[in-house]
Amino acid sequence: MEPQELKNKMALITGASKGLGKAMALALAEAGVKLALVSRDEKLLQEVAAEVAAVGSEAAVFPTDVSDESQVVALEKAVAARFGRIQILINNAGINLRKPITDFTLEEWNRVQSVNVTSAFLMSRSFVPHLRGQGYGRIINMTSIMSHVSLPGRTAYSTSKAALLGFTKALALELAPEQITVNGISPGPCMTEIIRPILENPELAQFFLSRIPLGRWGRPEEVARLAVLLCSNAGGFITGTDIVIDGGWTAQ
Repeated sequence: MEPQELKNKMALITGASKGLGKAMALALAEAGVKLALVSRDEKLLQEVAAEVAAVGSEAAVFPTDVSDESQVVALEKAVAARFGRIQILINNAGINLRKPITDFTLEEWNRVQSVNVTSAFLMSRSFVPHLRGQGYGRIINMTSIMSHVSLPGRTAYSTSKAALLGFTKALALELAPEQITVNGISPGPCMTEIIRPILENPELAQFFLSRIPLGRWGRPEEVARLAVLLCSNAGGFITGTDIVIDGGWTAQ
């Protein structure tokens, strides 16, 4: 990446209060990107905004449930009033419920699809007009290795992430004539809050590590650097694809 090439660009990240969302926010901030930080937890967002300020960039927080249509419409207006147009949209908000299919309620199933897939549709519908006409635009959808492979008890999550991958490919083709790239990032197990149930079960944690050829958990900053690459000029010819960053899990 050329020095300063992302400086003063404007990015919106959902699920920005922790985990991979927070890591991507800080990595983009270090590259000079201004940030609209979105999640439901305002307190945690404020803490991330303070860290962004500490590395010399600017951030504003927007507490929002991005699976709620009315809240996303209000978010677009608030972001436009605060920053004007954005150039980068990262759809990172997601949840995971691990249980057998026969134990799922319809409400639980719909909630996973709503947060993991519908939110990306709502956010893209509202913010694609921001990206148009600038000769540059980036959308990153956080998919998962569960877009490609799966495990028992992951029916809802795998369904949502496979759908998000299909959404990514279709939207990339739709927006390519406008020089807006759309890509997925599929992380394997990373040291974030979402894998805490695995870490709290030593036997399960050992099973997961045994499936990773590199023999370690992924680091959030590794995923974050990939996001920065996709946002840079070096990522300008990458669109409609999904980059797996999983220590070799899906190569087996």
